[in-house]
Amino acid sequence: MVQCEMCGAETSSPKTIKVEGAKLDVCSDCTDFGTEVNTGASSSSTSTKYSTGSSSGGSSGSGSGGNTSSTSSSSSTSSGGSTRRTDMFDDMDEIATDYDDRIRQAREQKGLSQSELANELNEKASLITKLERGDTLPTDSVQSKLEKFLDVSLTGEGGSSEDADWDGGSASGSYTLGDVVKRKD
Repeated sequence: MVQCEMCGAETSSPKTIKVEGAKLDVCSDCTDFGTEVNTGASSSSTSTKYSTGSSSGGSSGSGSGGNTSSTSSSSSTSSGGSTRRTDMFDDMDEIATDYDDRIRQAREQKGLSQSELANELNEKASLITKLERGDTLPTDSVQSKLEKFLDVSLTGEGGSSEDADWDGGSASGSYTLGDVVKRKD
């Protein structure tokens, strides 16, 4: 049994539909929300731009989300399910949500005005004003200048605080589009 990617219902024969450019495997009740996509074997010799397997074909070519593991070369990635690929954003430090308060407090502790701080950092005073109001995020170079001169850390606790607030989803731990989207009826 497969879970519908829109409402979460269990279905034995999912249909692939396209909703605003995204291909979803849905139950028969949710097929009205998109256009049905023909998943025939017409794409046997063509490979997609993002395919990771070898050129032998063998997969259905349905794009994203094929958990059937019909090829033996992808069994290590599809059978685990708990590990995810790392990307460049994992190595980046996230800016703290209260970066504006941290900058203002550190500047005031040093007894500087916004224009004096801007002169010390060789930046415009309007940038310091926008940063302290929270209107703009600092670039990497401005962030490093601020951290060095004011002796303050502008990086946050990481992305885990937002993830911890999420309480939706099913008991199995897998989320569907129906867990996130609110329908306009």
